[in-house]
Amino acid sequence: MNRYSVILSNVGSCADRFLTAGYDEPVALAELFRRVAEIPQVSGVELVGSWHVTDRNVAELKKYLEHYNLKLVSIIPDHFGQPKWKNGSFASREAVIRADAVNHTKEMIDAAAELGCDLVSLWPGQDGYDYVFQADYLQEREWFSLGVQETCRYRKDMRISLEYKIKEPRTHSYLSTVSNALLTIMEISEPNCGVTIDFGHALNAYETPAESVALLKKYGDRLFHVHMNDNYRHWDDDMIVGSVHTVETLEFFYWLRKTGYQGWLSIDQYPYREDSLEAVRQGVLAMDSFNRLLDRVPEAELDELIRIGNAAASASYFRKLLLDGVQ
Repeated sequence: MNRYSVILSNVGSCADRFLTAGYDEPVALAELFRRVAEIPQVSGVELVGSWHVTDRNVAELKKYLEHYNLKLVSIIPDHFGQPKWKNGSFASREAVIRADAVNHTKEMIDAAAELGCDLVSLWPGQDGYDYVFQADYLQEREWFSLGVQETCRYRKDMRISLEYKIKEPRTHSYLSTVSNALLTIMEISEPNCGVTIDFGHALNAYETPAESVALLKKYGDRLFHVHMNDNYRHWDDDMIVGSVHTVETLEFFYWLRKTGYQGWLSIDQYPYREDSLEAVRQGVLAMDSFNRLLDRVPEAELDELIRIGNAAASASYFRKLLLDGVQ
């Protein structure tokens, strides 16, 4: 079953570091929900803590979810978008900041549970370093693992998923690669701790995203969530799904099926200059097209390509599959 969702802010006005107010007028919370509901293939939504979720608006969010018949897929706590996190959240040198990171996560866990959601996806974007001789690599990683471990133990019925990224906003992130994430999960040693693969983050880390899916299956079945987008591999461009790495995206979807992934496929695009709703719609339609293509292609044919391992045969196959018939 293919379940598609959207990070709510993706259909609004997106800002970058050159135009921090965004390229379009801000969009109100109610309008963001209405825009997501315009995409019929989408049945879920992700919210960001402090952007969309506060301790005062859970009832309002529940009203929007019910009105538009949307499922809350996950909440992403805000460990990246406030000045207090500039030197880290779970891995901060300051004990009060580390405690704040844990407490904010617990608040988002409670909000998620109240809204019928069982997943909190952590992107600890500020946990890392920028310069040599700046970080205590051992101590700060220890603090990070202990903080996440505490959130995992807070509610065993809530899954805590770690989204890795090689860099940005720090030049080096502690949670940087799929292998790094797996090692961190081994240290945390809680069954409700897993990984969110962001397709673009895997590309930035020079991973083959499909292999990242396979690794998470092999080492504990730890793929909890997926964010979809695309980029040119050098930066987290958050472009429309399949717009650059088309065949790699197809292979990614193939391995999601092969490993039995049953979770959501969530759009994480940031259309800075494009019409945001239309760009997100195209991303969703691309995901649906990849899945429909795999529905039509006999799985045994793709399995045989992998068994043989002949690059020329694979190139011929995908040329015929994707390009033959083009006038």
